[in-house]
Amino acid sequence: MLSENVSGLEASATLAVAALCRQLRAQGRDILDLSAGEPDFRTPNFAAEAGIASIEQGFTHYTPVPGIPQLRDAIASYLESATGSRIDPAGIVVSNGAKQALFNACFTLFGPGDDVIVPVPYWTSYPEILKLARATPVMVRPADGAGDKLTVADLQAAVTPATRGIILNSPANPSGAVYSLEELDAIVRWAAGRNLWIISDEIYGRLCFTAERAASILDLDPSLLERAVLVDGASKAFAMTGWRIGFSYCAPKLAATFNALQSHVTSGAAAASQYAAVAVFAHEPRVQESVTAMVRLFRRRRDHLVTAMREHVPHAVFSVPDGAFYLFFRVDSCYGPGRNGSVEFCSWLLEKTGVALVPGIAFGDDRAVRLSYAAPEAEVLGAVDRIAAALR
Repeated sequence: MLSENVSGLEASATLAVAALCRQLRAQGRDILDLSAGEPDFRTPNFAAEAGIASIEQGFTHYTPVPGIPQLRDAIASYLESATGSRIDPAGIVVSNGAKQALFNACFTLFGPGDDVIVPVPYWTSYPEILKLARATPVMVRPADGAGDKLTVADLQAAVTPATRGIILNSPANPSGAVYSLEELDAIVRWAAGRNLWIISDEIYGRLCFTAERAASILDLDPSLLERAVLVDGASKAFAMTGWRIGFSYCAPKLAATFNALQSHVTSGAAAASQYAAVAVFAHEPRVQESVTAMVRLFRRRRDHLVTAMREHVPHAVFSVPDGAFYLFFRVDSCYGPGRNGSVEFCSWLLEKTGVALVPGIAFGDDRAVRLSYAAPEAEVLGAVDRIAAALR
C-alpha cells in the first residue's frame, strides 16, 4: 500500500509519449515526434564552454543551496535590465529546473484545505504539484473566444473562501497564449485585493512573437507583488533543458523558506550547470543574438504551420499562438469509433501515420491535442500532411 502522498499522482503525459516514440523508432517505425517540450537547438557554445571551463578549473563540489553568488547576481541584473525593477539577489533561489521552483512555491504556500486556481488548458505538472502539496487545483476554463486567457470575471466566478492562490503561465504551455500588461495588471490587482498568492510561470517569456519579451509581473507596481512568486529559468530561451537550471524570485523572507525546503530535497543545482547559466544571464550581445535567432525561427515555423493547418486541416480549431512553440488545436469534430477522446485520437494517429502528439486531456482539455513545432520545419509540415491524409 502506497502513501496517500502519491495515491492520486499521474505520470507526465509528455514524457510518456516521448518514451513511446523512442520505443517505436527502435522497432524501425518512421516516427515524427512532435510531442517534445524543448527547443531543438544546441545550447549556445559560449554557455557550454563556460560549463566545461568550470569543470576543468575544479568547481565540481557542492554549491550553496540557493545558487552560487555569481549566478544569483547575474539573474538579478538580468531581471533589472528587462523590467526596470530593483531586484534583491536575496530573493532569488536557483533550483534544479523551473519545475522544482514551482514545487518549492506550491509546497511552501499551499496545503490541505487550500484551493488554487489553475487556468485551462494548463501545463500538465501544475495540478500534480498541487496535489503533492495536499492542495486542491481548481480548473477554470476561459470563455471560448478569449484566447485561452483568464479574465477577472472568470476568477471572480471561481473564487471561494478556500481560495489561496492562482497559477499563471505566459506565454502559456500548451496554448501559446500571451497576457498583455493590462491583463496581467488587472488579475494581479484583483488577487492582491483578496490576499491571494500569485505564482507566475514565465519560463517562455523570451519566446514571444509580439514583442521582445512577454509582459512580466515584475513590470507591475511593486506594491502589488508582496504575495507574488516569479518562476523562470534557462531551459527554454537558451536551449538548456538538460542543464536543469530554474529559479524563483520573491520576497527574501519567503525565499529563505524555499531555500530551507530545497536544502532537504536536493540541495543546490549542479555546479557546472550554474556556471554555464551565468554566461546566458550576462548582459552580452551574443546572448540576445542567440535568443533572437531562435525566436525568429520559431515564428517562421509557426506562420508556416498555421497556414498549412488552415489549408489542409480546416476543421481543426485553434487560436494562433503568440509565444512558446506549441499549437493546441481542437480535434473533437474528428472523434468517432476508435478515437473517442484525445488519448484514443493520439494513439490512432500514431499507429496510422507515425505522428506523435500529446493528448489534450493531459492539459485539462480532452477536445484538443498539442503539437510542438520545436522540430525541423520539414518534419512539422510533413506531419500536417500525414494528419490531413489520415483524417480524409
